[in-house]
Amino acid sequence: MKNLRFFVCLMVIAFSMTAHGQSYPTKPITIIAPAPPGSSVDVLARVLSQNLAQSWGQPVIVENRPGDNANVGAVIAAKSPGDGYTWVLLPDSTVARSPHLGKLPFDVFKDFTPVTLLATVPFALVIHPSLPVKGVTELIAYAKANPGKLSYGSSGNGSAAHMLTELFKYSAGGIDLLHVPYKGSSQTIIDLVAGRIQVFIGATRQLTPFIKDDHRLRLLASAGARRLPAFPMVPIIAEQLPAFGTRLGDPWIGLYMPANVPKEIVLKVNAEVVRLLNAPDTKSNLASNGFDVATSSPEGLASITREDYASWGRVIREAGLKAD
Repeated sequence: MKNLRFFVCLMVIAFSMTAHGQSYPTKPITIIAPAPPGSSVDVLARVLSQNLAQSWGQPVIVENRPGDNANVGAVIAAKSPGDGYTWVLLPDSTVARSPHLGKLPFDVFKDFTPVTLLATVPFALVIHPSLPVKGVTELIAYAKANPGKLSYGSSGNGSAAHMLTELFKYSAGGIDLLHVPYKGSSQTIIDLVAGRIQVFIGATRQLTPFIKDDHRLRLLASAGARRLPAFPMVPIIAEQLPAFGTRLGDPWIGLYMPANVPKEIVLKVNAEVVRLLNAPDTKSNLASNGFDVATSSPEGLASITREDYASWGRVIREAGLKAD
């Protein structure tokens, strides 16, 4: 009799969860974008919001919660109910690098439910054109000949720009570049164009207008595993500096929910988001804005989170990197 009751309970729970997944969503969804308006995370969140609202017939609200390298928004998401109505877009800097740079008010692996990888954001190495260098090896040589005279910008301590430049310094044998952190990449680019800083590794979607149209910045290399389609003659960093590698040079953004979201909801969200992002029009629109759509299963996002967490942990320890 006890076994029969247990079996009946399991069947009731399973039926309830399936019904929940089929009826979802029944109310507005909030997407937390832990970055300022106009940022890569914000742009992706708004593309998702518009498409999902049309597809599901429910409001999808984007809530910008910038601060502390996306940690402010991440904390809010981690403390939200696991009912599937709060989503958060997290960059790899938050889930793979920040945990190695200091104690966080959340646990990357316990407080979030991975849903899908969304996109990679190609990064590039640019300099102010006043520098008398044309390539990566020349920049390294110039930095070694002028220790402490060059500065680089980032969108904050622990950000992709910060850590990729520190990886570049380490790979080049420890060249001396002064880090100047900003509250966002827009101000970084303003100061770079003005010549107040000289070096930057940032998202190509924000840099391209300054490179292509009026040559106010000089493009030296792509940071990722492939050359930029818009600049096929420009090499990747690893072609000139093999120690830099290619695996960590392509920052990415993933979709997560709080912990304990029912699997049926996770799978339904995954299927719909993957379908929408891979629609030809959406994919082309995102590509024109500097994104490479790269979706995955929930398990796929969990795997890349673990792999990059481990890889960055090794790099940060070996290079002695710090969030200064």
